Amino acid sequence: MMHALLSKILSTACLGFLALSAMTHASAQTTLRVTTIPEEAATEQVRKFTPLATYLEKQLGMKVQFTPVTDYPAAVESLVNKKVDVVWFGGFTFVQASIRSGGKIVPLAQREEDTKFQSVFIAKTNSGIKTLADMKGKQVSFGSQSSTSGHLMPRSFLLQVNIDPEKDFKRIAYSGAHDATIASVVSGKVDAAALDITVWRKFVAENKVNTQDVNVFFTTAPYYNYNWSVHADMPADLREKIKTALLALNPANPEHAEILKLNRSTRYISTTPENYKGLESAARSAGLL
Repeated sequence: MMHALLSKILSTACLGFLALSAMTHASAQTTLRVTTIPEEAATEQVRKFTPLATYLEKQLGMKVQFTPVTDYPAAVESLVNKKVDVVWFGGFTFVQASIRSGGKIVPLAQREEDTKFQSVFIAKTNSGIKTLADMKGKQVSFGSQSSTSGHLMPRSFLLQVNIDPEKDFKRIAYSGAHDATIASVVSGKVDAAALDITVWRKFVAENKVNTQDVNVFFTTAPYYNYNWSVHADMPADLREKIKTALLALNPANPEHAEILKLNRSTRYISTTPENYKGLESAARSAGLL
């Protein structure tokens, strides 16, 4: 009797799981699932991308669900494993996802700014840190370990001038996000830090940081960065509709201009996997791949 009862319980559970799987599969066909690398706090990510999600709903004629993830690796895994349909990647997370998926991640569009992106190094203005060499023996913060502008490229530029963070810095911290990086310098937790130039400019423009106390002492050379990516298994027509919608955002249209402003962009342009080969080389040279 116990065996029969157990079989019934397992059978019911199995049917429930299959029903749930069917519902999930069905909803995946009517809902576009979008996420982004958590380069800023979750509340800021939602504020920044919700208007874009609303725009895409109108353009695609389907529900768009935006869900923040906890860290950069989670964004990579979510697209590789097709738990989401579209991801806003940094250049390095795109490279990681491409490698993890065996080349099955397709970059659709990037901001015009992403063709010549830069990182900045910041420190307190009274710290005595004026050059990269002045960082030796200091406590330094990067952003997420998987961040292009907050870790990979700053590390790459340091190595180019023979500064090895592990050997030359007193301590290395990883803040996890660009806003947290700024806060770590402002609070004095670290002496200097590296981050995304557009986040820094946003903080300055919104008076969230006093440049008399903390400011930029080094700006890197340009490199390719962020993009919107999908999995190669996405139907080609949907992929093209998403790309067309992103490229159609027009700064002359007030509604579009607001979306672009929130995304810190002048407009979106097409991109290709080849644009990120330089980042892959930099990551390999820095020992991050």
